[in-house]
Amino acid sequence: MLRFLHPLTAQVTYTRWLHLLMPSAAVSVWLFISMDTPWVPVVLAALVGLIPGMRLAEGIQAQLLLTPAERGAPDATISVAPSTSWSERWRTALWLEVRLLCAGLAGLATVWLPATTVDLVRAALGSEPSGEWFATGLGPHWWAVFLAPVPLLIMFPVIVGCGELITAAARWLLGPTPVQRLTVLEERTEQLLERNRIARELHDSIGHALTVAVVQAGAARAARDPEFTERALVAIEETGRCALEDLERVLRVLRESGTPPGQRPSLIEADRLLDSARGAGAKVDAEVSGPLEQVPGSVSREGYRILQESLTNALRHSRAAPVRVRISVAEGRLELEVTNPFTGSTGTPGGGTGLRGIRERAALLGGNAKTGLYEGEWMVHASLPLDRIR
Repeated sequence: MLRFLHPLTAQVTYTRWLHLLMPSAAVSVWLFISMDTPWVPVVLAALVGLIPGMRLAEGIQAQLLLTPAERGAPDATISVAPSTSWSERWRTALWLEVRLLCAGLAGLATVWLPATTVDLVRAALGSEPSGEWFATGLGPHWWAVFLAPVPLLIMFPVIVGCGELITAAARWLLGPTPVQRLTVLEERTEQLLERNRIARELHDSIGHALTVAVVQAGAARAARDPEFTERALVAIEETGRCALEDLERVLRVLRESGTPPGQRPSLIEADRLLDSARGAGAKVDAEVSGPLEQVPGSVSREGYRILQESLTNALRHSRAAPVRVRISVAEGRLELEVTNPFTGSTGTPGGGTGLRGIRERAALLGGNAKTGLYEGEWMVHASLPLDRIR
């Protein structure tokens, strides 16, 4: 029973009622001017619907009154924009005709049914009904009082039904076209991809800095050597400063959508990573061959992050073990390989968020990455094509 009474207490019922009655007022004014031409408002509605700005106005009204936001977010199923094609103009014209039809039914129920209730009450009190409403010809009868609530009981379902009908029509006729829906989905996909990329950037950059800092601090405490402690603090400071620069780059992307991606670090700055790893106590044997400066920006930037995560993984699990880095550019591909002795704590092949991020970065560029044990060593090998990047 409460479920049937819920529309009577819902705010949206009355905002939709107001939306339905707004055209009724305009039509009533015209009928007062000329009762002989009731078709004029219908023709005018069709013509007005062809005006591009009318779709914007109707969309705003529909969002505010038919689908009021419960949590501050507007209803995306109703677009708020001017018409940009003849298809949208014709749909807006049809919407206005449907709105007039629903407004006429709701206006009839709003005026005639309560007036009929008043007539029935008058009939129960011994007065003759006015003859203008639905109680015409009933005559004065005491039992008419039992019929008085019936028109009101009919009115509310009619109003609620008209509200649901006009809302469904708004979502159909004022809603986004298939092309607009596809555009929204593409924008949403781009946003998700950007969020995923930013998450990887933060994971790789901050994770690398924290790993270096932890390794350096642990080594300094174990060494109990003031000179070594001084070098460790300098390395921690430099690594932290680089991490802050990377963090600033990521935050700039969040604040300014137009920030060029070229401001992100690339493989040309690989020495910074290698020096950071050496400062953390790792023995890094690096070999670079080929023109890194000719590597496309997107490949160079992702290669930098792959190298960063690989070194972070080696420092986290192998401490001061030797690390071998090989970077080569030849035959249209960038080959990047990082190996270090397996200590039994590196993890299983394919595990870990960082390792998954390495494979995702390579896959997005049309390449591939392999991680796992090879001849007793832990290896990360990424192969990225250069000719597919424009």
